[in-house]
Amino acid sequence: MSKYQGLCEGLAGAPKTWLITGAAGFIGSNLLEHLLKLDQRVIGLDNFATGYQRNLDEVRSLVSAEQWARFQFIEGDIRNPEDCVRACEGVDYVLHQAALGSVPRSLNDPITTNSANIDGFLNMLVAARDAGVKSFTYAASSSTYGDHPALPKVEENIGKPLSPYAVTKYVNELYADVFGRSYGFKTIGLRYFNVFGKRQDPDGAYAAVIPKWTAAMVRGEDVFINGDGDTSRDFCFIENAVQANLLAATAEDSAKNEVYNVAVGDRTTLNDLFAALKSALAESGVVYDKEPVYRDFRAGDVRHSQADIGKAASKLGYAPEFRIQEGIARAMPWYLEH
Repeated sequence: MSKYQGLCEGLAGAPKTWLITGAAGFIGSNLLEHLLKLDQRVIGLDNFATGYQRNLDEVRSLVSAEQWARFQFIEGDIRNPEDCVRACEGVDYVLHQAALGSVPRSLNDPITTNSANIDGFLNMLVAARDAGVKSFTYAASSSTYGDHPALPKVEENIGKPLSPYAVTKYVNELYADVFGRSYGFKTIGLRYFNVFGKRQDPDGAYAAVIPKWTAAMVRGEDVFINGDGDTSRDFCFIENAVQANLLAATAEDSAKNEVYNVAVGDRTTLNDLFAALKSALAESGVVYDKEPVYRDFRAGDVRHSQADIGKAASKLGYAPEFRIQEGIARAMPWYLEH
């Protein structure tokens, strides 16, 4: 039995109270689904800036009435300190996922990105500290590696940020570290690498590449690749990210006040990703016969990204179960349905 399997069995027998910020979003709603299925008590906080009521409705359809009754939703904003204080009352574990993602969004509107990702983060840190929560796990980002050229990415070696978004996620790590040193407050940052899966929005200006391309292929529209297609990423299926969050939240104190890569330790080019999505759709009976359309590289993008997950494996017991092909195969029915 893996450490994660043992953890899930233990949680199911001893319910705790969890707060998920961004509960109506992609990662947040997947965390919500998993925790409710483990019979946990969950408080969700979201202002629907990037989350959707339909995500909460879908989770409700996937759990029992008794499990759903253990969920309390607060429509609120992490930029409002009072909302953060209210949400943290009586909470054991905080999973802080609320943020404004997207490098292009941050380049277009750095002020709003800063407000949500830095002011909101600090509000949550203070509220969680004052409420005496056991642990605070937050969504960090691989964008923090910036222009550091080495592969794979190791937590201790970062470069200069390449976007306002990357600056905000690095500042989160600095604040978390200071709260550990100054107040003894226990945090863990999870540097996500291109997480994908069900309930990830395929539409909108800042949609992630896998749902965006899949939607375009299903509709018979052009697929656009920024650059020459050799840009590479470490794509991480949502189930792996859920595992990392639960392991981090319940980790020993010796593993706290650290940041960890959350990925699979692999690298897939955009050209290979295009071929993989095309193949997965064909297996589902959807034929896409167009070639991708190449255009200019996108400002602020890192050329290559690949994680070293050794630290998360050794200190958290993290063992990703799904590589990109398996993740695409599992996500495809949801993409096709929605």
